[in-house]
Amino acid sequence: MGAPGAPQASTQRARWLALAAGAGLEVAMVLSWSAGFVGVRFATDYAPIFLILLWRSLVSGLLLLPLALLAGPRMRGKDVLQQVAFGALAMAGYLAGYSLAIAHGAPTGIVALITDMLPLAVALLSWPVLGQALSARQWLGTGLGVAGVLIASAWSTGHTDTSAWVYLWPVLGTTLLALASLLQKRSASGAMPVYQSLCIQCLSAAVIFAGFAWHEGSVLPVLKREFIGGILWLVFIATFGAWGLYYLALQKFSPARVTAILYLSPPVTMVWAWTLFQEPLSWAMALGLAVSLLGVLLVARAQKPGH
Repeated sequence: MGAPGAPQASTQRARWLALAAGAGLEVAMVLSWSAGFVGVRFATDYAPIFLILLWRSLVSGLLLLPLALLAGPRMRGKDVLQQVAFGALAMAGYLAGYSLAIAHGAPTGIVALITDMLPLAVALLSWPVLGQALSARQWLGTGLGVAGVLIASAWSTGHTDTSAWVYLWPVLGTTLLALASLLQKRSASGAMPVYQSLCIQCLSAAVIFAGFAWHEGSVLPVLKREFIGGILWLVFIATFGAWGLYYLALQKFSPARVTAILYLSPPVTMVWAWTLFQEPLSWAMALGLAVSLLGVLLVARAQKPGH
């Protein structure tokens, strides 16, 4: 007969292992989410921005294509067209928005901060798109989120050569992603596995980026190890890693918790950018982060379950 405390010790050990696994998942998700901004910043030193986005999207889509076609379920034309539209509006718009800002000199961490205002954009657009009016707490949270972004970006504009209009690119990209997410939520089309939808969206975005890359000068990859390494980083860590961990986190945690976790990516991105590219850090940026975090948390907690 085992010792009386053995079952209790086993249960406690399992609980600690579960907590450690959850914490590891959260850390990996934050790091991989931040990697997208850092990877784009690195690659812009070696190639035009739309060439980078073209090969990131094309390689990601082609690698997922065999799985999407062979692992099922069978894709219906209606659902495929919806994902094509979603990829054109959301993925192409979102990636181009924040990447153009970085390419035009906006601090990488500030760009990450603006794009992490996605919950606020979703809440605001839910009113005209889904007919869901905002509560007083959501309005307050949205105001705080915008105020935090203005605090951080205003300091950055005053201490760098970046024009204020550059920050409109990530605002536009985040708005397009929020709009596409709400339109997809309202759509009656059937659900599709992540690997299928991500494959279609990547290939759709690649077609759009190919046109802009051709206008920039060429669609051929730059045969340098820095460019190839940057694309592989963006494909495997920033695309497969970030999105895969994001959906896994949504299965284990509440949407409000995932939103709060992802908000750690802007400060992580700021530290990476400061370490790798000598981008500035300041108390104004830290204050803006804190104010925006409070706003995001207010909006997330005010959302109805399942929203």
